[in-house]
Amino acid sequence: MKKIAVFTSGGDAPGMNACIRAVVRTAIFKGIEVYGISYGYDGMIEGNIKKMQSHSVSNIIQRGGTILKSARSEEFRTVEGRKKAYEQIRQHGIEGIVAIGGDGTFRGAKVFYEEFGIPTIGCPGTIDNDIYGTDYTIGFDTAVNTALEAIDKIRDTAAAHDRIFFIEVMGRDSGYIALECGIGGGAEFVMIPETETDLKSIVKSLKNLRKTKSSSIIVVAEGDDEGTAEVIMNKVKEKVNDPDKEFKVTTLGHIQRGGNPTARDRVLASRCGMAAVEGLINGESNCMAGVVNGDVVYTPFADCIGRTKELKADHLKLIEILSI
Repeated sequence: MKKIAVFTSGGDAPGMNACIRAVVRTAIFKGIEVYGISYGYDGMIEGNIKKMQSHSVSNIIQRGGTILKSARSEEFRTVEGRKKAYEQIRQHGIEGIVAIGGDGTFRGAKVFYEEFGIPTIGCPGTIDNDIYGTDYTIGFDTAVNTALEAIDKIRDTAAAHDRIFFIEVMGRDSGYIALECGIGGGAEFVMIPETETDLKSIVKSLKNLRKTKSSSIIVVAEGDDEGTAEVIMNKVKEKVNDPDKEFKVTTLGHIQRGGNPTARDRVLASRCGMAAVEGLINGESNCMAGVVNGDVVYTPFADCIGRTKELKADHLKLIEILSI
């Protein structure tokens, strides 16, 4: 293998730049030419492909976002769009691809490989930590710490005014961010997509907590079955029916996607990037490079895509026990 390419796709995640850097420098170390594809699959279709050097990735390991930019491509969902992408890849003589992204990115990579046979290895870049085949995804640790810093500050004002705060974090289909923030931030309740929210129980508990606690923090994943944090807050407020209690909502939103990646994310991203290049060299393909129990593993895209990554039961128990 003499030429490979790397791109980022889908939602950005802190640590993607560290992964790009690892791919580029590992390829160069192995004597392979490496190209960067800007704007994901759209860039592949448009031929937005440039050769990268070692200096192309200097001073980026600490930066959030992605220097290769990211985009979601509707055209790549079509056979015609994928054929255009293949023609661009072939024109540049690229023999292997590293795709940094999440479930949607891997779905596209799997179809592309099945149709045109270009060896592809994915790196799990998503803050949601919902990709099967790796203990943690690139960006998750940073997102949790960013949200946790905000929760700590909100708790200060909640305590100062005896308020009940509903804090919404990202997680349309996964409650990993909410759960870890809830444990780390000492939340009284955590609401996540993986479990059914029992509003009656929460209302009852809040009424009882008034005897021992003057303020409460409730962390809500955006994909909770009862709705957004604001919707849930209004339901709870109506049922608690206490004019002396003040209820507030804070939606953390996209601040969780940005910022300098933590050391943990930089190391994980670097390991996955290097493993992706080495995997291509050693004949791996149509799979993702992840880290499980400290070791690099290659998991077929077919096993990663759409597969539920279960939460740890003891984490859920922690919230219940420690919120008393």
